[in-house]
Amino acid sequence: MTATQIHSAARLSPLAAGIRTAVESHAGWAETAQLVADQLRRHLPGPDVLSAAQRLGSPDGYRSHTLHVEPDGSFSIVGLVWRPGQLTRIHDHITWCAFGVVQGVEHEELFDADLNLVGRSENHVGDVSGFAPPGDIHRVHNTADETAISIHVYGTDVTRIGSSARRYYD
Repeated sequence: MTATQIHSAARLSPLAAGIRTAVESHAGWAETAQLVADQLRRHLPGPDVLSAAQRLGSPDGYRSHTLHVEPDGSFSIVGLVWRPGQLTRIHDHITWCAFGVVQGVEHEELFDADLNLVGRSENHVGDVSGFAPPGDIHRVHNTADETAISIHVYGTDVTRIGSSARRYYD
């Protein structure tokens, strides 16, 4: 393990323990997302949970950095870095998710099953939310002039499946 990985693991230990407790309650997905969001509010790390190089992001698109995968595959903690103007495609998820913004602002657009825009939100530093399918179709982008960073928790091993996205929409 590198010094950065050791630092990150130590910073995430209280969060991972809280998420573990939430997941072990074996609640439904929507309730689990809220329980995990509560833990994320209590233990939201700062942007320095990522290395300086990771915090720079990439000019090619937003970047995802896996920070922790629970040994049993029940959840993953991921840092996402968005340079100004970067965005996701419209997508939904294979499982519950919770996220918290640790730097900058993330703009989120919510869609119904027919891809009609049904809501927008600006998520600022410290904002935390949780959601679960169905009803989780959205797009996220950085509309600000500074890099945005968020911590996402997904109810799966993202290293095994490659992504938390279930479907992408045009």
